[in-house]
Amino acid sequence: MTDSEDPARRERLRRWRLVLGGPAEESLGTAQGRDGAMDAALSALYDGGGDGEGSRTARSAGLGSSAPKVARWLGDIREYFPSTVVQVMQADAIERLDLTRLLLEPEMLAAVEPDVHLVGTLLSLNRVMPERTKDAARQVVRKVVTELEKRVAQQTRAAVSGALNRAARINRPRHADIDWDRTIRANLKHYQPGPGTIIPERLIGYGRRATAIQRDVVLCVDQSGSMAASVVFSGVFAAVLASMRSLRTSLVVFDTAVVDLTEELSDPVEVLFGTQLGGGTDINRAIGYSQQLITRPRDSIFVLISDLYEGGVREQMLRRVAEMKTAGVQVVVLLALSDEGAPAYDHENAAALAALGVPAFACTPDAFPDLMAAAIERRDLMAFAQRFADR
Repeated sequence: MTDSEDPARRERLRRWRLVLGGPAEESLGTAQGRDGAMDAALSALYDGGGDGEGSRTARSAGLGSSAPKVARWLGDIREYFPSTVVQVMQADAIERLDLTRLLLEPEMLAAVEPDVHLVGTLLSLNRVMPERTKDAARQVVRKVVTELEKRVAQQTRAAVSGALNRAARINRPRHADIDWDRTIRANLKHYQPGPGTIIPERLIGYGRRATAIQRDVVLCVDQSGSMAASVVFSGVFAAVLASMRSLRTSLVVFDTAVVDLTEELSDPVEVLFGTQLGGGTDINRAIGYSQQLITRPRDSIFVLISDLYEGGVREQMLRRVAEMKTAGVQVVVLLALSDEGAPAYDHENAAALAALGVPAFACTPDAFPDLMAAAIERRDLMAFAQRFADR
């Protein structure tokens, strides 16, 4: 059977031709039609040079610094590739071809496929972005934030509310607050066959289902350049948590300076534009500020999101964490809050925190609601961290 008679083999050769580009032309032939256009788009990014028009004999195209050509290329890749591939190619283009400057043009922002990493890039350009570009940038950021909120909001509210309800159950309830179902099941062993009744040894109650604040949550987020995706997810989660009346949520972001964005939590887009990606890191200073926000240690959760590369006073940072732990604060340290997993981080500081009983680990956005539920119920976070390590 010839290649033309074997569809599976023909498809494999076609894919290899697109992967290998011009150097494979002699053995695999010239990409034609739609394949030629796809090959041109790939060449423009990964080979450099040439004109990138889709009709050539080798991968020699390039994007150069022409805004119209880049806009056309962005449109091409959205036509020829699925959105997940488009996002990867856009990120590669920003890194490999230095397209950061062109992202300051509104027409460029109208052509890109929005995702978390693009939002991170735009936030890093926030301070140099011309006014005519900011509206377009906000539209891109808002689209991504809206999609992220849809992804995480319901699960977060359900997990946190369930944990708060479980934590609110008390063993000396008022009569109106008794959970009779759980009380009966917990005391079946005390059934008295003579009178035919149960003598409860322990009463289980719901506690008061009040609108009072039950937990204080402080999110302290490193906004150094390597934490871009974590900053985006943290802003969205902070806004979701702040919408729950049973929580008092604060958001603190830091590099060498500390900024309290709590007042902006009603709009996560404003939160993100209040950050300033890049710069150094002073974790100790940020923790010191966060300590001032904690007035009820036993009912407080402190979440530090950082790669732990400390530019401040390391010994004092560790001492502050130990003080919070001793006071009864539930301390959580995340090396990242993103889909990418653990980044480069300071292993020595992570080990020092673990010695204090505070594990440091990367957490995916989908797992963060369960992590918050575990923290609210004061469960063993070491075990939670181990589950991530096992993955």
